[in-house]
Amino acid sequence: MSKIENLNQNYSFKRVDKETVNIKVFNNDILVSIVGAFNKNLNEIEKLTKTRIHFRGNSITLKGNTEDTDKASDAIKFLINKYLKTNIIEKQDLMLSVKEKNISFKSNVHNFGQLIKTPKKTVIARSKKQSEYIKALTNNAITMALGPAGTGKSFLAVSVAVTMLMEKKIDRVILSRPAVEAGEKLGFLPGDLKEKVDPFLRPIYDALYSMLPFEQVEKKIANNIIEIAPIAFMRGRTLEDCFIILDEAQNTTISQMQMFLTRIGYGSTTVVTGDVSQIDLPKDSQSGLKDCLEFILDIKGIDAVKFGPKDVMRHKIVSSIVSEYEKRKKNKN
Repeated sequence: MSKIENLNQNYSFKRVDKETVNIKVFNNDILVSIVGAFNKNLNEIEKLTKTRIHFRGNSITLKGNTEDTDKASDAIKFLINKYLKTNIIEKQDLMLSVKEKNISFKSNVHNFGQLIKTPKKTVIARSKKQSEYIKALTNNAITMALGPAGTGKSFLAVSVAVTMLMEKKIDRVILSRPAVEAGEKLGFLPGDLKEKVDPFLRPIYDALYSMLPFEQVEKKIANNIIEIAPIAFMRGRTLEDCFIILDEAQNTTISQMQMFLTRIGYGSTTVVTGDVSQIDLPKDSQSGLKDCLEFILDIKGIDAVKFGPKDVMRHKIVSSIVSEYEKRKKNKN
């Protein structure tokens, strides 16, 4: 029954019997990261996989039925490979390591190939769809990212943009989002242009600050290397050698979307993100994103990645909430 899997010189896995797996980790840095402070990480994996985990010296022993110990074993393999690729194990990695749709060890290792290294952190594809999305961002002039919040549409777009900027593959990053709540009449809001638009771009700012030091972000904004531009202010421009992100595109009108897509110049990469189930436009206005999806994907150089509830990377309850809303919507139709 005994089976030893020598992954490399740093660690080994051995199934002792139907209910027991023994893992030995010979690299102390890996061991400390896997176990966590006061065994915190192992306790979380134990809870998520319904196993009993014992830790002593450099040995981790998993106890439980075969299915659960396999799940816990795959989770630890996932975390080891995450650490080897990025030198860090984050809180969300624990949940991801035992998530059913991602439990395949081989597919997770493949996803680690989609690494985005920014000055402050290394970003990895956390699902097959995210891996497809990163590939699309680097291979197409225009990528449409569609699906619910929490799937990484904006965050991954910003991380790729930051990487391309640091590698000098582009000259500027342009961030745009329709300010539906203000009816695009930003003149009634106090402050300069940046201050007027800031509330609507807060999720993108959060992504920027997680990848670049605060001072660098502020300096690049001041120097117009990172530009904040409400969609209403982009008319008449040609955007060359830029990485352009249009966020919440479901809230553009048809004319706004047409105007935006025709601003793209040579050397630019464009990302359009949105969720057509969350349109906030007045009832008499049609969504520009919903309209263009009826024909635009037939054009060479334009691709779309469609995320679903299972791709949500926030708290696991969010995925369930999104699924229930979708069911409700289908039942009404």
